[in-house]
Amino acid sequence: MRAVVLTDHGGPEVLRVSEVNGPVPGPDDVLVDVHHTALNRADVLQRMGLYPDPRAGRPDRPPEIPGLEYAGVVAALGDRVTELAVGDEVMGIEAGGAYAEQLVTNARMSLRVPDGLALADAAAVPEVFLTAWDALVVQGGLTSGRWALVHAGASGVGTAAIQIARSIGARIAVTCSAGKAGACRDLGADLVLDRSPADWPAAMRSGLADQGRTDGVDVVLDVIGGEEVDRNLRAVRPQGRIIQVGLMGGGRAEVDLGLLLTKRLRWTGTVLRSRPLEEKIAISRRFAAEVLPLFTAGRLRPVIDQRFALDDAAAAHRVMEADANIGKLLLDVRSR
Repeated sequence: MRAVVLTDHGGPEVLRVSEVNGPVPGPDDVLVDVHHTALNRADVLQRMGLYPDPRAGRPDRPPEIPGLEYAGVVAALGDRVTELAVGDEVMGIEAGGAYAEQLVTNARMSLRVPDGLALADAAAVPEVFLTAWDALVVQGGLTSGRWALVHAGASGVGTAAIQIARSIGARIAVTCSAGKAGACRDLGADLVLDRSPADWPAAMRSGLADQGRTDGVDVVLDVIGGEEVDRNLRAVRPQGRIIQVGLMGGGRAEVDLGLLLTKRLRWTGTVLRSRPLEEKIAISRRFAAEVLPLFTAGRLRPVIDQRFALDDAAAAHRVMEADANIGKLLLDVRSR
C-alpha cells in the first residue's frame, strides 16, 4: 500500500510517500481502506520528532506513519467482529497510521459515518469534534445557559467547539486573529475576541457585562498555553473549570496560583492520543450515541479549509504551520 512513512524527522520535506506492506487485522479489529484523512497539530510535532509515535513499542514494529483520524470503507473483519460488515463506511481516531491507504483499528473504535455526512468530509470530524465535546461537555460540564471560552476559535477544535456549544444551548466566546473573526461569528460565536495584540480579557469582561454576566466564564478550552494560562485563571468564574488540551503557545508560564485556590478552580490536562484503548473505546461509543445524530439533524457540520492529495502532504503541513487555515485540512488518500 502507499503511505507517508517517516524515515527521518524535520521539516515538511521529510514527508514522502512510500510503498509498505499493508496491515493485518487481529481478531477484534477491522481493516479499513482509507479514503480520506486530516491534519492535526500532533502530526506536525511528530514529523519534527517532538511527539513520539505511541505505536513504536508494539511487537510488530509498524512503520512510523502519521495521521490520527480517518474515513474509509471496511475491507476485512477480525474473527470476533460482529458489529460491522465489509463495505460499511466508517471513521474514527487512531494513535497513528492514517496517512496510508489502509489501517487496522479496533472495531469498537470505528464509528459508522452518519446519514447526512459525506464520506469525503467525514475525516474532518473525529479528532476535533470528539476533542471539543470531551473537553467542554464531558470534562468541562458545559450545559445550556452556561458560558465557555475557547482559544483558537477558527482552528479545527475551535470551529467544532463553537457548534457544539450552540447545539446544547450554551454561550461561547472565542479568541482568534482578526482575519478569522468573521468565520467564527458566522458559526455562531457569541463573543469574538482579537487574541493578539489586543487585550482580549478586557474585551471579554466588557462583552460578558453587556450580557449581564460579571463573574467570568464557566469553562475554558485552551489549546494555546503559554501566556494565556494566567489570563485563563482570571477569566474563569469561581468554581469554574479550565481544560488544557494543547500547548501551541508554549509549555511554560508564570501564573498566579493564588487564583487557583481562592476561586476553587479545576484545571485539567487532557489528550486523546495516549489514552488507554478501553478509555478511547468508551468515549468513542458515547460520542457515537450523543453527538453523531447531530450531524444527521444538520446541527453540526465539519468546517473544511482545503483538500490535498496524499502526495501533497508536505504542502498541507506548510499551510498548517503558517496558521493560514480556518477549520480542517484534509488529505484525499484515494479517489474512491
